Amino acid sequence: MKKQGTVLKWDDARGFGFIRSAESSADVFFHARDFRAAGAATPRQGLIVTFEEIHVGGKGPRGMAVQPAGETRAPADTGRSHTRSAAPRRPNRPAPPASSGAFFALPLMALFAVALAWAVWTRRLPWWVLPVLFMLNLLTFYAYWQDKYAAGKGQWRTSESALHLWSLVGGWPGAWFAQQILRHKSRKASFRASYWATVVLHCAAVGGWLAYVR
Repeated sequence: MKKQGTVLKWDDARGFGFIRSAESSADVFFHARDFRAAGAATPRQGLIVTFEEIHVGGKGPRGMAVQPAGETRAPADTGRSHTRSAAPRRPNRPAPPASSGAFFALPLMALFAVALAWAVWTRRLPWWVLPVLFMLNLLTFYAYWQDKYAAGKGQWRTSESALHLWSLVGGWPGAWFAQQILRHKSRKASFRASYWATVVLHCAAVGGWLAYVR
């Protein structure tokens, strides 16, 4: 049964919020993927919405098929004759996948690995830097996985600034593979731009250090 309520809180960065309804015993959690609206509208605090309430795993209520109140589908054809025939509707096509940047990321990773190996060989960097960076990238991949898992379960998310910090300190290859394999944070343009900024900053810092150390 559809219920009606008001968006009490919406966290755009984490992609979830809560609905308060007189028909529900507690505030109703909902995720961005459960929100349906015409155009590119996004939820906002104070928006009146309708939703389907479900309960999963003994947790609090969750809202599904959330949409602004009063938004309806186009009326079905009643069979009346028209002077002009309606043009056939085109089937909805899926949005094209976001560019992964593999043509740039993979060669850069190879070049970065060669530079680190050379730096260790010439004693510009200690040997333990290589295993530390390897573990750092595994932890970065895990951070992305944990954030995606939390998003699916409606749990507390890892902030985007924390994910970018992992990339900045050297986990950017692991972050790139996590984005492609887990399909997490791979479509949000602002996040991708910040991610590539961390890649450039990290590589520039390492390059400057290797040029300085003789």
